[in-house]
Amino acid sequence: MERTSPSGVYCGRIEWIDTDAAGIYHNSAVTRYVEAAEAELMRSRGLHDYFGRAPRVRYEVDFEVPLRFGQQLTAVVELVQIGTSSMTFAFELWGEPFEGRPRCRAAKGRYVTVHIEGDHSGRDPARSAPWPARWVHALTEAEESPV
Repeated sequence: MERTSPSGVYCGRIEWIDTDAAGIYHNSAVTRYVEAAEAELMRSRGLHDYFGRAPRVRYEVDFEVPLRFGQQLTAVVELVQIGTSSMTFAFELWGEPFEGRPRCRAAKGRYVTVHIEGDHSGRDPARSAPWPARWVHALTEAEESPV
């Protein structure tokens, strides 16, 4: 994935809890790695209040190669579109070289988040709302390049 839009990266390792009894990672683990990369993106832009206000409403994954217990991984998330109240992200999950195997893309996909206001208590029902201007600015301003 060529990174021209705001992106976040998470590097980690496949742990035993992430695998089945054969040591192959669970498909559901992809979501956790991708969300960790998304959290890095939002932290890097100072958007610490993003989570809890932007649930996923669509999620799709193409699984390409299994990853194994102990293998290092890299998850990359890129913001590809920001609308009035929704954002679309693309992601890739890479397995780093492991036991003689080269680096390979394990999964790729896209997901959509929607900004909500209100809460889930029933007193002020959660509903879609435009992104706060501060968030849009933080995600659309060009990153400063080192001189």
